[in-house]
Amino acid sequence: MINPKDVTMLLIDHQSGLFNLVQDIPVADLRRNVSALAKVATLLKLPVITTASVPDGPNGPLIPEIHNYAPHARYVARQGQINAWDMPAFVQAIEETGRKTLVIAATLTSVCLAFPTICALAAGYKVYAVVDACGNWSKMATDLTLARITQAGAVPIDTLAVISEMQQTWNRPDALEYANIFADHMMPGYRLLMESYDKAQSVAVHGRETVLDAQG
Repeated sequence: MINPKDVTMLLIDHQSGLFNLVQDIPVADLRRNVSALAKVATLLKLPVITTASVPDGPNGPLIPEIHNYAPHARYVARQGQINAWDMPAFVQAIEETGRKTLVIAATLTSVCLAFPTICALAAGYKVYAVVDACGNWSKMATDLTLARITQAGAVPIDTLAVISEMQQTWNRPDALEYANIFADHMMPGYRLLMESYDKAQSVAVHGRETVLDAQG
């Protein structure tokens, strides 16, 4: 299982221009999932390292949600390297965390996720690839990439699973923050579940008539 105390989160090339190429997941869903990862990284105080591929060109800037929701994230500029792992400062930033488990999401999946994932595995890191926080130019390309990185030793995982695994328990003082992440960014129906639970609790405590009177 993932030990959040050993995790560094890498959010690579989630750029507005590259998002125009994404065909294997709705871009709105991709954006929400990346935002959820940034939020949970802040909750858990995980080191976050970001980078972008030629952000001054057509690939565009990083989506602003990442650094808005994870203001502690460290951005590492690249000098044209396609593979973020080829940038010494990027690898150094990871090494400085002292952590050996990487949770990685990137766009495009078959390049910006695959290349640093394979390099990190070769360097001795354990890698969890958050597939639905990545986007790719085709589903076929994503399927091939997942086969490749899994054979190399990476663990494919989805956003809900990785957050829940690091959350570990609902018996924690910030539990509502996790529920709000699920409801606001990933599962709109979860908000209905929360509202239904709140109503049931109100009825149990105050009685049906009192609740109805309060609603007018």
